[in-house]
Amino acid sequence: KKDKKPALKAAGLLVLLFITILIDNTMDFPDNPITYTLIVALIIGFVYLLTPSFIIRRWKIILLYFVPILLYFTYIRMFSDGLEVYLELKETNDLIAFLIPFPIFMGICIWLYDQWKWVKTMKADQTKTELSLLKTQISPHFFFNTLNNLYALTVKKSDEAPGVILKLSDMMRYTIYEGRKDLVPLKDEITYLENYIELHKIRYHKSVTIQFEHEIEEGDVVSPLLFIILLENALKHGVESLSQDAFVKMSLKSNAKEVHFTIEDNFDENKEDTERGIGLDNLKNRLSLIYPKRHEFTISEKGNVFLADLKIKKYD
Repeated sequence: KKDKKPALKAAGLLVLLFITILIDNTMDFPDNPITYTLIVALIIGFVYLLTPSFIIRRWKIILLYFVPILLYFTYIRMFSDGLEVYLELKETNDLIAFLIPFPIFMGICIWLYDQWKWVKTMKADQTKTELSLLKTQISPHFFFNTLNNLYALTVKKSDEAPGVILKLSDMMRYTIYEGRKDLVPLKDEITYLENYIELHKIRYHKSVTIQFEHEIEEGDVVSPLLFIILLENALKHGVESLSQDAFVKMSLKSNAKEVHFTIEDNFDENKEDTERGIGLDNLKNRLSLIYPKRHEFTISEKGNVFLADLKIKKYD
């Protein structure tokens, strides 16, 4: 009573075995396709009785393996030029060699398929983990500096304080919530960059030229927080290293084929800077994960001018 369902399944297999033997003995047709089909059903049923989850998870693969073979065997057996021709094919083992080793072969195929799925899943999980880690490596120093400036503005009771608070709030919300998404509207990235620039201008008490030209197509999307790394590098390692005549020139354009972003800044050649390279390595890693074989990223230095050029190809 405790194992009623398995007992009924086992009884069903015994009945199927009895039917198979009966058909094979009564039919005057050697190697008849019905018998072989019932044998396959018996083996599958036996495996299902032992490990039902194995069959349930892989029934599509099992059907794709057995159905073509049985159909091919049925065709050859039924429509070959007589029994003698069929027996010759059988002796060469070119036709039904699968009948003895097919459970082992099937097991190997399923094991290889499982390994392939496991590797694929592991790679996908690794990619998500790496992307999450790379996103968290975006430097928070800007937010701390802005909060310090905001404190100074509130002490002075400056009229700029509410605007700074609003922009900072929008940027923090975008970084925390939108930054988790796979894709965001390109126009939202532009707004984020513009807010970043506006908040930085409040900090500087020196002459700084920051230009940002953009012309994009409606509906374009991009992975979030890609361009901010390059802008942050330009401001931190370029503008902040110079006491005067600092500049940053940015351009973001898109067309039917690609999204194209360039940024150019000058810096102090006498100051050795390794942190810029860390940020660029971060960006390169993200691009290789998000846009494999769909991006071109180059950096160059001419004198005291640094230039970064990023092209992201759209899908055809």
